[in-house]
Amino acid sequence: MMNPDVKSRARVAVIGTGGTFAMHGRGPFDWVEYGESGIVRPITELIDMLGSLAVDVEILPVPFRALRSTGITPEDWLGLAQLIARTANEDPSIDGFVVTHGTATLEETAWFLDLALPPTLNVVLTGAQRPANTSGSDVQANLRAALVVAAGSHGIAPGVTVVMNNTVFAARDVIKSSSFDLAAFESPVYGPLALVDANAQVHWRRRPSDYGRIPSLDILAIDTLPRVDVVMSYAGADGTLVEACVEAGARGIVSAGLVPGRPANGEAQALREAVQKGVVVVQASRGAKGFVAPQAFLERDGIVAAGDLAPQKARVLLMLALAAGVAPEELQALYMPELS
Repeated sequence: MMNPDVKSRARVAVIGTGGTFAMHGRGPFDWVEYGESGIVRPITELIDMLGSLAVDVEILPVPFRALRSTGITPEDWLGLAQLIARTANEDPSIDGFVVTHGTATLEETAWFLDLALPPTLNVVLTGAQRPANTSGSDVQANLRAALVVAAGSHGIAPGVTVVMNNTVFAARDVIKSSSFDLAAFESPVYGPLALVDANAQVHWRRRPSDYGRIPSLDILAIDTLPRVDVVMSYAGADGTLVEACVEAGARGIVSAGLVPGRPANGEAQALREAVQKGVVVVQASRGAKGFVAPQAFLERDGIVAAGDLAPQKARVLLMLALAAGVAPEELQALYMPELS
């Protein structure tokens, strides 16, 4: 006789947030301007439309707002993180979460959730490059792969992962490197964590590091997130954009510096002045494999080195650290824990 307390199938909550994954193309090859159709399917309707995914998983749809990922805001991130945290608290029998998301900002949302949620939660983000009703769509395959990772990776991959094109990436490392290719996501420095084969078996090769956590963070206790801006460096850049961010009330600025990990000469004074006004400045690099180590000029000016974080991810970490009340002198250890 079967023990009634033993689950026969993994239970995975699926949260739809819109994006290409939920959109409807106007024709079989509408792979670029499909947003013009104006159709965004709720996750329950989309799951019904996709039919059997040939995986032994119980899907639990969880409603959330439908968004284009080009329009997602920090307030949406906060709402999504709190929804996952509350759902996990209310139903401990859930094995994992899948969040379907537009690809434009998927890497930022994944990193936000990775920092905001307990690493014991198994959360997978996926998206699509082609709507479900178009030729060669990746919606069905990406959802299938995400479900098996969410159902079976607990204890193997702590925290948040991204699954696209049958490849599993760490939230910290992954970037979108192509606008429209199916293989648009990659981890250019560290490589993927795992691959999902045609039989829905997950082949793990490494585990993500539990790196850069904010010990004092309680996502359910946070009501708002501080403004943090990114300023891109380029030849001839001056301090105008930095000064505008300070004037707009930014509590933090991430300098997406030139590839050596330095701002343009014309920006340097404005960044120093921003620090003197109490704004936290983090120096990152605009390079795809950029790395910014602590250096004498950064320490002298009171600027934090971003380490291997891309500018958009350095921003997410700073935003949450400030919201959690992390002191400025403790920030460097969050970006590069190996130095602490």
